[in-house]
Amino acid sequence: MMLENQTCVVTGASRGIGRGIAEELGRHGADVVVNYRSSEAAANDVADEIERAGGSAVPVQADVSEVQEVEAMADRVTDIYGRTDVLVNNAGITLDKKFENMTKEDWERVIDVNLGGVYNTTNAFFEDLKTADDGRLINISSVVGQQGNYGQANYATTKSGLFGFTRTLALELASTGSTANCVAPGFVETDMLEEVPERVQQKILDRIPLNRFATVDDVAGIVRFLAGPDSSYMTGQILAVNGGMEW
Repeated sequence: MMLENQTCVVTGASRGIGRGIAEELGRHGADVVVNYRSSEAAANDVADEIERAGGSAVPVQADVSEVQEVEAMADRVTDIYGRTDVLVNNAGITLDKKFENMTKEDWERVIDVNLGGVYNTTNAFFEDLKTADDGRLINISSVVGQQGNYGQANYATTKSGLFGFTRTLALELASTGSTANCVAPGFVETDMLEEVPERVQQKILDRIPLNRFATVDDVAGIVRFLAGPDSSYMTGQILAVNGGMEW
């Protein structure tokens, strides 16, 4: 139970990678805050699953792009668990279009959630991360931020931006003993990938040396490592979990 007595906040935790991360942290003893924007029933399911496995979890609603909602979430977490030790910035959206068809609204909405949301949540929990004995800031990026991807100029920009944000926060947190790292998954078997046409999925597979898509557990295990004591001398790193895709 390497994360016992650690409070971990996971944004966008009601489904997909976020759900897998929340459940993995809970299995290893963490008190988990299951953040969600609108999927209340799904978030409750995640919290229930963690508690059935013997852990502690609470679902908390907040749209990470809205400052007041994030601040209210931080206040509730403090009331329930006290100080937060680990923040996993996972929440994100896509609005895919070729750049020539992308509106300013398409651009700004993705920026507001994927980068603005990271600012809002990190700002709300920053003092906790600084003062925690083993504070951990973990940002979830993407191989798309490293390689780019057709029709995803807005999304790729936000995921690239997390690299500079992570490395800068790693420097600023270093004197406190807390760390900041980034996980950049490749293509993961989630409901989002299922929406990609089969012929496109095959083209992606052809670029992956391990010849398979990542599972949610592949990513969640890396996050659990970064949240725990074994990663205490690792900071400012971008961990590419992409099956060997070059970038």
